[in-house]
Amino acid sequence: MTGGGGYQVYRAALPEVCAADPAKMVFTADAEGRCEVFTWDAVSRSARQVTHRPRGTLHCAVDRDAHVWWFDEDERGAGQWRFQPFTGGPDRPGLTNVPSGLPRGLAVSDHAAVAVAVGEGRTTTVRTGPRGGAARTLARFDGHATLTGITPAGGLLAVADAAAVTVLTTGTGAVRAVLPGGASGRLWSLGFAPGADSEELLLVREHDDRYVLATWRPGTGLATHTWCAFDTEITARWDADGRSVLIRQDRHGRSALHRADLTRRTLTPVPTPPGTVLDAATRPGGDLHCLWTDTAHPPRLTSTRHTPLPPLPTVADRIPGTHRDVWTTGPDGPVHTLLSLPDTAHGPVPAVLLVHGGPADHDRDAYDGVVHSLLASGFAVARVNYRGSTGYGPRWRHAFGGGVGLTQAEDLASVRADLVARGLVRADATGLWGTSWGGYLVLLALGTRPGLWQAGVAVKPVADCAAAHRTTTPALRALDESLFGGTPDEVPERYARSSPIRYAAAVRAPLLVVAATHDAKCPPGQVRGYLDALRAAAVPHESLWLDSGHDGYDGGDHVTVLRRAVVFLDRHLRGPGRAPGGPPSRRPPTPRSARSGEHRTTAHTTERREPHAEGHHQQRPARG
Repeated sequence: MTGGGGYQVYRAALPEVCAADPAKMVFTADAEGRCEVFTWDAVSRSARQVTHRPRGTLHCAVDRDAHVWWFDEDERGAGQWRFQPFTGGPDRPGLTNVPSGLPRGLAVSDHAAVAVAVGEGRTTTVRTGPRGGAARTLARFDGHATLTGITPAGGLLAVADAAAVTVLTTGTGAVRAVLPGGASGRLWSLGFAPGADSEELLLVREHDDRYVLATWRPGTGLATHTWCAFDTEITARWDADGRSVLIRQDRHGRSALHRADLTRRTLTPVPTPPGTVLDAATRPGGDLHCLWTDTAHPPRLTSTRHTPLPPLPTVADRIPGTHRDVWTTGPDGPVHTLLSLPDTAHGPVPAVLLVHGGPADHDRDAYDGVVHSLLASGFAVARVNYRGSTGYGPRWRHAFGGGVGLTQAEDLASVRADLVARGLVRADATGLWGTSWGGYLVLLALGTRPGLWQAGVAVKPVADCAAAHRTTTPALRALDESLFGGTPDEVPERYARSSPIRYAAAVRAPLLVVAATHDAKCPPGQVRGYLDALRAAAVPHESLWLDSGHDGYDGGDHVTVLRRAVVFLDRHLRGPGRAPGGPPSRRPPTPRSARSGEHRTTAHTTERREPHAEGHHQQRPARG
């Protein structure tokens, strides 16, 4: 499935499998440069395109009766769930009388009882009803909440927000249980066990600086399985037997799989190659599906029972570069960097620090089209897992001692100094590139340490923390208040101290700012205010505006940003002609653009859309 312009897009997630017929699957893939929903029949090895939306489609599911579901959203991300039979036919609303809103979860029981959670302004509304039938309102939650599961029989729902997991009865909406995260840390809801009579809910608890598996049942309540604890973030899925759990641990930029038997209280490693497991699940019949990658290999789908799975875009040629880990001494422990050096490197070379978003996310040993493109253009690429990143344990996640953003900018500066001292990168040719919260860090680093950086690319950034708080989504307002310890009215000095607009006049490095006119997470108004501040201070810069939202599923925008950004960095970090110690400057290839969103490929490359490191904990907001 080749997209226009020589690139392809896809979402880095496993196909969803029909519980009653595992040969029937639903997945997203490229459709002329857009991400769209397809069915896959593993028996006939054939695919059928389900959605044909001008801006693409990302959210999809399949129920036990093999109906295909997707979220039909507008450019601002608001819309409704729809479905159609697996073999095709007219699409219908999942529930009628549901107003347009933001997707906060879909759950379908084994008997076609449907529940949806929809974000409506500052509230989340949960509605239920028969598939295709009239909806009735079950509950409303203040702020951002996520529907995380329904029991197979359809009697109970789980809804999670930042403070607790709430279990509701579907008949009356009565609260069956409220499971608070507690003083020791957060609690994540991961769905009810399969099986007709099961009402057991799977959870992960942050407890005593570890991540521990937990379960809840009516009558017996919450059980914390302290024998199944990990020092870094995990996510988990039920096996089909409803008594064992497949656990994915993200640790130091890589992943490992484990299987926990809740009856025998045993934890067994599941062998996988070194690298990153982007997604994994045990399917009916014991088949293990896995989506694996590392920096030198694009993602590949595997089945332990050799079930035919949909083809993925791939890279025909060798991935350029050599790859290593670098650990830099820091005040809260060593900072981990995934460093890739171009094949042509002989001595220090121009370098780009790619800055991940989140902030609760991390860069991983995984194929990345931007890394590929920059390496092919002769740049070194450093992916820094600064303080606040996932994959290094709770203490690292909460290490913001220098202030929000300022702590991370300090880590970026320390890693740059370390790489220069090691003779790996050029001190006079080091730039930054980040998207969303990563773009925020780019702006903050350029303004607070203007002498260190020679270029910066900030894509869909937070540029004014207080203004962004006023106009962003409820989930991200809550995230801001957690990070800063209050609202801009309550702690204005903290927002001001960590806001890039405060330092706009100090920026000296060439800067490219990319923003989106329909961005709900990093709204366009606060970016325009930052650009006005640059102009008022006569700071040279470039800007590029996209007619899209924050995430966007159309590959054309991503390729546009990629071309503009890589050529911009090439011009300012190497200039025309031959760079010292490197090859002649040339127009780079264009595998992808922004470092958020679904996979993007040219004839050579793919980009991941990776669930956050605490994987599939959808109730935890992140900017990018």
